[in-house]
Amino acid sequence: MITIAVDAMGGDNGIDTTVPACLKSLEQIPELCLLLVGNTQAIGAKLASLAPKYDVNRLQLVEAASVVAMDEAPSVALRQKRDSSMRIAINQVHDGYAKACVSAGNTGALMAISRFVLKMLPGVDRPAILFPLPSMRGPVHMLDLGANVDCQAEHLFQFAVMGSILVQALGHTARPTVGLLNIGSEAMKGTDAVKQASQMLSSTTDLNYIGYIEGDDIYSGKADVVVCDGFVGNVALKASEGVAKMLIAFAKEEFNKNIFTKIVAALSYPILKKLYKRFDPNNYNGGSLLGLQAVVVKSHGGANVDAFVTAIRTAVTEVKVNVPEKIKQIVAEKLGEDSFDLR
Repeated sequence: MITIAVDAMGGDNGIDTTVPACLKSLEQIPELCLLLVGNTQAIGAKLASLAPKYDVNRLQLVEAASVVAMDEAPSVALRQKRDSSMRIAINQVHDGYAKACVSAGNTGALMAISRFVLKMLPGVDRPAILFPLPSMRGPVHMLDLGANVDCQAEHLFQFAVMGSILVQALGHTARPTVGLLNIGSEAMKGTDAVKQASQMLSSTTDLNYIGYIEGDDIYSGKADVVVCDGFVGNVALKASEGVAKMLIAFAKEEFNKNIFTKIVAALSYPILKKLYKRFDPNNYNGGSLLGLQAVVVKSHGGANVDAFVTAIRTAVTEVKVNVPEKIKQIVAEKLGEDSFDLR
């Protein structure tokens, strides 16, 4: 059995999303056990309204007195919210009661608390958030998507290493292609950090580095792993989500213009349904905080029930393949080699 600690109070909707998502996850994943951390009275009431009879051997409640607000400073959350649902959920992992933590709460606070409590893997300076995204050739994995706003070349190099290891460990491909996100493919373009990172990546044969890629290459599937700093990555992600929402809104508007377009919509429904399923954001929720000594998964703050289930499933998968240990082993093997020096 795999036990996951869930920050039940985190996110925009708190227990209205996390509790039904946990119940649904237990139905779908037979080997799953959950620790729901938060206000146990509120969680218990929500459970009673949804599932008066649930398996207490697979779902247990853990009390937490406070909640980290979505706009709270990470330093405040770290120093003054030791009794928060986020902190106690992470503590469950540190103390060995759970194998992973899932939270839809404050991203900065989750990174700071996870880094403080769980510690970084040897040879890795900072955790990075990796999300899977849809592309023309299957999932593409992009990092960092918000954990590190300002990165040095060494950090980008480490992100490339960790992203490549994760994609390989998940069985997507034996030798993932790695691209460095830039404003152009020419060697003279980009910031100093991006140029230096490219030189570092080009100098090692341990990574399948294909060079710079531009924003429009992300969804073409040109690279299995797309590397950038957290500022660029988060802007690119949110811009992409905005475009997707706009296209869906435009399509609905056009299909509902008159009786003829409604007939066309009805005839096109099977195709539209399959198309939506290919880029449904609910299937791509769950960002991995790579570089930590245990599995921590960040869900979108506004995730719905199905999306939060995806985040829990992501955590289970990473526990099964033991992603932190794989990163630790490969980084340790390469630390002595100049071409792969992460120090």
